[in-house]
Amino acid sequence: METLPTARKKILIVTYYWPPAGGPGVQRWLKFVKYLPDFGFEPHVYIPENPTYPILDEHWVDEVSNKAVIVKNKIREPYRLASFLSRTTTQKISSGIIPKVKKQSFLQKLMLWIRGNIFIPDARVLWVKPSVHFLKDYLVQHQIDTLITTGPPHSLHLIGLQLKEQMNLKWIADFRDPWTTIGYHKELRLTENSTQKHKDLERKVLQTADLIVVTSPTTQKEFAQITSQPITVITNGYDVEKGIPFILDEKFTIAHIGSFLSDRNPRILWKALKELVKEEPGFAADFQLKLIGKVSQDVLDTIAEFKLDKFVYNLGYLPHNKAIEHQRSSQVLLLIEIDSEQTRCIIPGKLFEYMVSERPILAIGPPESDFESILKETNTGHFFSYEEKDELKNLLLSHYKKYKTKDLKVHAVGLQQFSRKSLTEKLVNQILVNL
Repeated sequence: METLPTARKKILIVTYYWPPAGGPGVQRWLKFVKYLPDFGFEPHVYIPENPTYPILDEHWVDEVSNKAVIVKNKIREPYRLASFLSRTTTQKISSGIIPKVKKQSFLQKLMLWIRGNIFIPDARVLWVKPSVHFLKDYLVQHQIDTLITTGPPHSLHLIGLQLKEQMNLKWIADFRDPWTTIGYHKELRLTENSTQKHKDLERKVLQTADLIVVTSPTTQKEFAQITSQPITVITNGYDVEKGIPFILDEKFTIAHIGSFLSDRNPRILWKALKELVKEEPGFAADFQLKLIGKVSQDVLDTIAEFKLDKFVYNLGYLPHNKAIEHQRSSQVLLLIEIDSEQTRCIIPGKLFEYMVSERPILAIGPPESDFESILKETNTGHFFSYEEKDELKNLLLSHYKKYKTKDLKVHAVGLQQFSRKSLTEKLVNQILVNL
């Protein structure tokens, strides 16, 4: 049953990613803001006026609720200055595509060192001071006493930290990803001093916020070692996409949608596919590997190493609605996470849209990953560790044979709990109405 406050309550959400930004970071609070008015809340959304987004997607502009109040303030971004040195390198680093250390140029090493050690916790830290100054007045003028910050970039939590220390308000810190244990931290060439600064800031934010929201149970356990403040898990989810046509691909298409980073390079998959191309009659004629989104050159090189490049259909980044079309038309959906204990907590946002695409998911990641249990509970796919090449190959062969008989299907269960409206209701009932 929906719980509605007796009067419309205003809340302020501080986020960096907002339409026309593309990629997964924009969707979480765009969708919360879409549904919060249904539960009696008036969302005010504070965003940068002149951001440097690595990916743009105009599709999301139409999704912004007309019941939300959008507030903008200028930001100074070092990525804009860095692009004068190398636009390509800057875009890759800002979007998370970091080449292997041995393949990094001197310029790339320098930019990563500056990013990790000068701009702490991240390159948007210059927005903190002007935002605190601006929002102190805005919160008073509009009689708002509930503040939500969402990161990454985690510098936005420093805005919440300073406002909490200076004003009488309730502050919720939402972590879409972990902070100091995120996989790419080790790529930033951090000094010991910089590493400690990150940990100190993380601890202060976690101990000062009135409530912390995370997207996975593992992150909840990790943060519980640092703070005694309440921590609630609210995963990402899916929204109902209407009017998107699709017809199943004629070929046996295996599609990866989203950023394909260097560390997400599953050699067991490429080896299994190479063997099937050689061993299984008809497979080579039917198989196609669809890549949609930014793809690391390391991944493309490895695919070529296994002589699979002739099967690749690389579409690059597509607007969200076009990506959804490919999700629904592909025969199998590929979900890859970095093989590291630190990434067990990562539940990729695309998992939930994959689950409602009615196509089988083939997932590879570290053992005991949080998203493994979701796949099993919803009956939407199969999970493999990086050591299970033969098991992976057997599943691919099984999927291929079902594809040949037009019987490759999934029978999902329990998906409604992950709808964006259901998750917003959880945010309201478990957090907002209790502040």
